[in-house]
Amino acid sequence: MAILGKIRERSIFLIIVIGLALFAFVISGVFDGSSSNSGPDDPIGIINDEELDLELFRQLVDQTERSSNYSSMQSLNLVWNQLLRNTIFNQEYEKLGIDAGKDQIEQIISSNPSIVQDSRFLNEAGFFDFGIFTDFISQLRTENPSAYQTWKNQEEGIISLAKQNIYFNLIKASSGLTREEAREIYHFQNDNINIKFVNIPFETIPDSLVNVTDSEIRRYIKNNEKVYKKDELGNIQYVLFDDEATESDITDIRLRLESLIDQRISYNNVSKLTDTIPGLKTTVNLSDFIEDNSDILFDSIYKPKGSLNNDYAEILFGLKKGDVFGPYRDKEFYKISKLVDLKENASIRASHILISYDNATRSQLESPRTKKEARSIANKLYRQARRNPNNFDQLAKENSDGPSKNTGGDLGFFQEGQMAQEFFNFCNKSRVGRIGLVETEFGFHIIKVTDKDDLALIADVSKKIIPSEKTSNEIFRKATQFEMDSKKGENFEEIAKSKNYSPIPVVNIGKLEEVLPGLFRQRSIVKWVFEDDTKIKDIKRFNLNDGGYAVVQLISRNPEGISTVDEVRDEVTKILSKKKKIEIIKKRFESKSSLEALIENNEFLIETATAVNQQNPTIPGYGNEPYVIGAAFSLNENQTSNLLEGNSGVYKIFLIKKNQAIDIGNYQNFGLSVRDSKDQNIPEYVFKALNSVSKIEDNRALYY
Repeated sequence: MAILGKIRERSIFLIIVIGLALFAFVISGVFDGSSSNSGPDDPIGIINDEELDLELFRQLVDQTERSSNYSSMQSLNLVWNQLLRNTIFNQEYEKLGIDAGKDQIEQIISSNPSIVQDSRFLNEAGFFDFGIFTDFISQLRTENPSAYQTWKNQEEGIISLAKQNIYFNLIKASSGLTREEAREIYHFQNDNINIKFVNIPFETIPDSLVNVTDSEIRRYIKNNEKVYKKDELGNIQYVLFDDEATESDITDIRLRLESLIDQRISYNNVSKLTDTIPGLKTTVNLSDFIEDNSDILFDSIYKPKGSLNNDYAEILFGLKKGDVFGPYRDKEFYKISKLVDLKENASIRASHILISYDNATRSQLESPRTKKEARSIANKLYRQARRNPNNFDQLAKENSDGPSKNTGGDLGFFQEGQMAQEFFNFCNKSRVGRIGLVETEFGFHIIKVTDKDDLALIADVSKKIIPSEKTSNEIFRKATQFEMDSKKGENFEEIAKSKNYSPIPVVNIGKLEEVLPGLFRQRSIVKWVFEDDTKIKDIKRFNLNDGGYAVVQLISRNPEGISTVDEVRDEVTKILSKKKKIEIIKKRFESKSSLEALIENNEFLIETATAVNQQNPTIPGYGNEPYVIGAAFSLNENQTSNLLEGNSGVYKIFLIKKNQAIDIGNYQNFGLSVRDSKDQNIPEYVFKALNSVSKIEDNRALYY
């Protein structure tokens, strides 16, 4: 796993484990002289005529889902994106003849501290020996096949990383900046201008003066087909039948918990005797009692009041030992709670100023400091803190060597065992507000005790609020009845409303979606929408993952292709209306040659902006205006622009002054820094370029 961590750290492509297992068993021949290949099943996708193996894809999705908190569809999409990226790049490696062998693998492995520091791989002189490492891998093949298989998958990630390094080093070697290019970038970033301007808002032209026809919208769509290309989309409506507990169910849960508080007498039909059954108050085996009666097992951890995070914390902490409170509602549970024990002032909050020194534990000082020097600094700060306790947080921010300096030294609440013992002992014995000086292995601490709280051991019997069997059966009956009625009728919506149900529409559902409004992770519904056997107006009842049912009707499916006029009418109308308003504004005010003439008899204002530059082309009060600012830079001082089209209106600019940055003379170092910055983005830029020209067939929706 240490190898995985290194690869994740260095590679934009190999983000998670999936990137390490994409190419099966090729490079293992470096060590064992063998290789294996398996023919592809039906492809999950085809990338530039290369089929992607379905079984491998499924394995990667399952592995990702198991090792993360991702849903099936999130894992699916993550694996697809990673596989797409790796396949496209590996196709490039093959075209260029880029390969990596034992030397490249050794170089990468030898740069991984977790491997080279492993005692199993060190020679007699105490140094990492690649031969010992390869012998260890060879032994795994016979002694631990599972670990060997894991290594082979990891190995593929390593060889892919090596190829990647070669590939991008070739690209970086071909990139560079001339002195003149570096000078232009420098001035682009640092030159600025002072301007006066008038903004003519688009609202100046009433919407009634602008008419956009369907033919104009159609022409705009045709000229921007890439923007308005769409996948097949589905539209549905559904009625939701939540499987929720009724008030009667909740009352039953409360009564059940009430019966568990005190001991009770019960007649035993087997022994024909009465049994005394202990309650939460009287039980001597608390853990077993809770295991038998609660949906949540006993937690024997002492907790502060703030961790309870409910409205009853004050009441619970105010109980006497052995007292029981409840039943009460805590989110999705009803509970009865017993105060088992209380430790007063056992949770402590403090702030500190750490003064470290050379060789102290975790010392990260930038300049050397002896222990004697650290003690002297600490004593001085201790006296300052004692004289002015209210300034403690500022002293911490300015002087502490600890990571808490950014929060004024505040460490939050802690308990015994979470701090150095000397540190805790001082805080435990001190009143709130006391300031002291303590030495630990980390250095010298000026400590201010800021708060104390009790810790309580509370035993909860918790019952989740869920519907009874009777309630669940009734919900099922209603959902099934509505499904049958709606299939018989002509109008899904009218039938729903006749039964006081509220149909919920969902439009523009994509083939690979999973979460729908009001329906969390209901992939089965989306799959049904796009199945060939599902017809328009079909109705089906679905069991929901989190309980309950949805009766769904497919309203329509919009085929893959270019968006229609009706689908993008509002969006395109706004764009074309804006263009027409710009034309009207330019025509109306083209005779106004100065800012003063432009505002005459109008409600426009002459405004000023200073130190505006091209790297951040923002006009205060109006936002990002790159075209307007770029045009302003082309003016001479005291020159007025023509009317300029902007994002928030039409502008006329008067250039007051152009402030040119001082020429730095030698642009070599600046050019190198610019190139290094751009090199970081090369992998993403290259992938986008390759992806845009790749032929990709995506069959995920056929299998998931």
